[in-house]
Amino acid sequence: MKNVLNTVNLRVRKHVYACLWRPLRRAISSAPQTCAAERDSGNSILRNRWKDTADTVIIGGGCIGVSLAYHLAKAGVKDVVLLEKSELTAGSTWHAAGLTTYYHPGINLKKIHYYSIKLYEKLEEETGQAVGFHQPGSIRIASTPVRVDELKYQMTRTLWHPTPQFLIGPEKVQELFPLLNVNKVLAGLHNPGDGHIDPYSLTMALAAGARMHGAQIYHPAPVTGLTATSDGKWDVETPYGRVRATRLVNTAGFWAREVGKLIGLEHPTIPVHHQYVVTATVPQVKALKAELPVIRDLEGSYYLRQERDGLLFGPYEKEAKMKLQDSWFRDGVPPGFGKELFESDLDRIMEHVEAAMEMVPVLKDADIINILSGPITYTPDLLPMVGPHQGVRNYWTAVGFGYGIIHAGGMGKFLSDWIVNGEPPFDLIECDPNRYGKWTTESYICAKARESYGFNNVVGYPKEERFAGRPTHRVSGVYDQLKSKASMGFHAGWEQPHWFYKDGDETGYRPSFQRTNWFEPVGREYRQVMEKVGVIDLTPFGKFMVKGKDSVKLLDRLFANVMPKVGMTNISHMLTPTGKVYAEVTITQLTEGEFLLITGSGSELHDLRWIEKEAEDGGYDVSITNVTEDMGVLGIAGPKSRTVLQKLTDEDMSDSSFKFLHCKSIKVAGIPLRAIRISYTGELGWELYQDSKHTAAVYQALMQAGRDEGIDNFGTYAMTSLRLEKGFRAWGAEMNCDTNPLEAGLDYFIKLNKPADFIGKKALQEIMAVGLTRKLAYLTVQTDDVDPEGNETIWHDGKVVGNTTSGAYSYNAGQSLAFGYLPVALSAVGQKVQVELLGKKYTATVVQEPLVMTEPTRTRMKKKKKATGTTKEGH
Repeated sequence: MKNVLNTVNLRVRKHVYACLWRPLRRAISSAPQTCAAERDSGNSILRNRWKDTADTVIIGGGCIGVSLAYHLAKAGVKDVVLLEKSELTAGSTWHAAGLTTYYHPGINLKKIHYYSIKLYEKLEEETGQAVGFHQPGSIRIASTPVRVDELKYQMTRTLWHPTPQFLIGPEKVQELFPLLNVNKVLAGLHNPGDGHIDPYSLTMALAAGARMHGAQIYHPAPVTGLTATSDGKWDVETPYGRVRATRLVNTAGFWAREVGKLIGLEHPTIPVHHQYVVTATVPQVKALKAELPVIRDLEGSYYLRQERDGLLFGPYEKEAKMKLQDSWFRDGVPPGFGKELFESDLDRIMEHVEAAMEMVPVLKDADIINILSGPITYTPDLLPMVGPHQGVRNYWTAVGFGYGIIHAGGMGKFLSDWIVNGEPPFDLIECDPNRYGKWTTESYICAKARESYGFNNVVGYPKEERFAGRPTHRVSGVYDQLKSKASMGFHAGWEQPHWFYKDGDETGYRPSFQRTNWFEPVGREYRQVMEKVGVIDLTPFGKFMVKGKDSVKLLDRLFANVMPKVGMTNISHMLTPTGKVYAEVTITQLTEGEFLLITGSGSELHDLRWIEKEAEDGGYDVSITNVTEDMGVLGIAGPKSRTVLQKLTDEDMSDSSFKFLHCKSIKVAGIPLRAIRISYTGELGWELYQDSKHTAAVYQALMQAGRDEGIDNFGTYAMTSLRLEKGFRAWGAEMNCDTNPLEAGLDYFIKLNKPADFIGKKALQEIMAVGLTRKLAYLTVQTDDVDPEGNETIWHDGKVVGNTTSGAYSYNAGQSLAFGYLPVALSAVGQKVQVELLGKKYTATVVQEPLVMTEPTRTRMKKKKKATGTTKEGH
C-alpha cells in the first residue's frame, strides 16, 4: 500500500493516515440524510399505523432483529413488531465486512452458518430485493505443521455435516488464489460456497420479507421503558405510545446493555474496535477472470477478500493492542450514535499489514481509499447470547454477535422455531444467555473480550483453556489448597482441577492434538481411584432446593423418572415436548416434599430457567432456590473410601446400613453435611454436601484420615476415563436437545408407565411405535498417540455413517474408548467401523458395555455368587 504501509517514519505514517481519513469522512457525511420535514412526516405515518398489542416485540433493527421478524412472520406468528431506535442497520450491521462462511469449529453452529448461506442464496428471488451476495469460496491458510493438524482436526468434525469443506494442498491454493505467495503455505481449508454479502442490502431484503408476511417495522421508535405485567407480559414504552407484548426479544446490538438495564439485567456484552482497509483498483485484481476467494491467514490473523477491483483487508490485533470501548460498558452508548465510526489507528495493525503484504505481494503497491473502524459487540467467549433469559419471564435475547452477518439468517430461524414450538430445534447451549451469571464482573468481561478478540485466529486445540480474567469470585473452599498442585479448568465461573502434578511432571497447560503432559498423571489418578481412594472437588455442580405443597406434582411433570423416596436419590431427565433430552439431574428427596436437585456446572441456569418456567406456567405452589454457591461438594471414591469416612463419623457406613443411592445427614469430623452414596466414577464412593464455609475443613479431615490408605486427589480428566469405562452417559455429549433418551440408551431412567403425564411422554410413545433409526454405540478404537474427544466422523465402507459423542483413553483396557451414534443396522456388538482422528481412519469395534462393571454391580454379583455357592454346599 504505497506511500503508507511501506513508510517506517511514524510521523509521516500518521500524517498520511489523516489525509486518507478525511475523504472517508466526507464520504460518510455526504451519505443521504433524513431532513426534519421527512422525519416529521415519517413520525406521523408511524403514529397512524401504530399497534398497541403484539405477540412479539423485537427491539433492534440490525440484521439479527429483522431476520427474527422475517422468520416469525413467515412461520405464521401474528402481530410481530420490530422497534428500531433510529434506522435499520444502524449500529454494527451497516459497516460490517459482510463475510459469509460455512466453516465453524463448533458443531451445531455449523448448522446456523449453513442455513444462513442457503437462505441468502434465495432471498433476492423471494423478496425482489438485491442482496449483493458473492460466493467465490474461501480458504483458511495453514503455514505451520500445527496449523495443518488443526485443519485435519476440523475436517474430522465436519464430514458428518452437510457443509462442503475440503483440505487442499499449496498447488490448489495457488490455483484458486493466483495472487498468493505460497512459499509458506502448507495446506488450506477450502469452503467453495463461502463469500460475502452486502450487509445493508441483506437487512433491507429481510425487512421486506418480514413486511411481506405481516410483520410491522417501526423506526425511529426508541424504547424508553419496559414494565412487566402481573400475567407475564410486557408494556413497551416509546415516544409514540405503548405496546403490550406477550414476549420481548432484545436484538439491540451494542445497545443491548441499555435495554437490559431497563429491567435490571446487566448483559455481559462490550463493544470492540474492529478495523478494515479497502484499497483502490489493483491492476492484477482487475485483470482476473474470476473473483478471488476470501482468504484467512491464520498466522497473520487477518481476512482478505476482493472488493470490486480492489481488496478489502481486516486484521484482528493481539490482546495487548486491540481496543475496547469500555466507556460504553460503564456509561452507555452516546446518545445519537448510530452510523458513526471511530478514529482508525494504523499503528495497531501494522504487523498484520506486513504479514498480508508478504502473503499477497500486490498489496505493497495498492492505494488505500477507505479505513473503517467501527464497534462490534463481544461477549466474554465471543459467542452470542441467544434464547430465553432465566429470572425474567418472557424476555429473550439475541445479542453479542461478533459475526452477525453469517449468524443472522440461521439464528433468526433458530430463535423463531424455539418461540413457535416451545423448544430449541437443536442444541446450542454454548450460546445460551444463561451460561453467564453475577460472577461476570466488569473486569472479567473486559479481560475476556480482549483475550477473545486477540485469540480470533489462534490454534483451536481440544481441551482448550483460556486464562484471562480468572479466577472469578467462584472458587471453592479448597481452591487455595489445590491451585498450585493442579491444572485448573474453568466451568461456569468456577475453577476445578483437571489433573494434578507430582514431582517430575511437566506442569501447566500444554495444549496438543495428541496426548500431552496430562496423559501419564491422569493414568496415575485413574489407578488411585480404582485401587485406593481419591478426592475430587465437585463444588461447581448446579444445586437447587425445591419444596412446597406441589413439589412432587411439579417434578413428576418435569421428569421422566419416578420421584425417589425420602432419603433416596435417583437420576432423572427433563425432556422437551418432542422427546429430546433437555437436562439430566440427580434428585434426592431430603424430607417429605423437599428435594435437592443437582445438575452439571454448565447447565445451572439453563436447567433452572426450564424448571421455573414450568412452575410459573402451571401455577404450582412451590419454592425454588438456587443454592449453588451456598454448598460445597467433595467426592470421595475408591475401594478404601468407606474406611476413610468411617474414621470420621459415628454413622454406620457399611454396605448394609448405607446403601447405594441413599442419602443421610451425618457429621464428618464434627461437621454436619449430607452424604449421598453415589459416584460418577462408578466406584464405591460418596458425594458430600456441606455449607461452603466448611469445605476446606472437610477436605483436610479426609486427607488426614486417609493417610494410611494412601489417599490423594484426582481431577475431571480421570473422572471422564472412569465414567466412560462404566458406560455412563454425559449430558451435552451422549444426550442433549439433539437426541432422545431411547436412542441414547437411557431406557432404564424413563418410566413411561408412571401415572404422571410428564413432558415428552407422548412423543416418546410415538417414537417407540415408529422405531429408532440410530443408536448410541460403545466403541473401542485402535489408535496410536491420539484419542477421540467427541464429534469425530465415523466411517463404514467408505461412507460417513455417524459421529462420536465423547471419548478418552481407557487405562484399564490400554486403548481408546468412545461413544458414538450409528445406524441401528451397524450398532450390533462386534461391528467394525472406522473413527477418523487428525485425518487418519482408525479401526473401531462396537463392544458390549460397560467395559468395567460398576462397584455396586460387582458387589451384587459377588453376593449372589457367594449365596449360590453356599446353597450348593448345603445340598
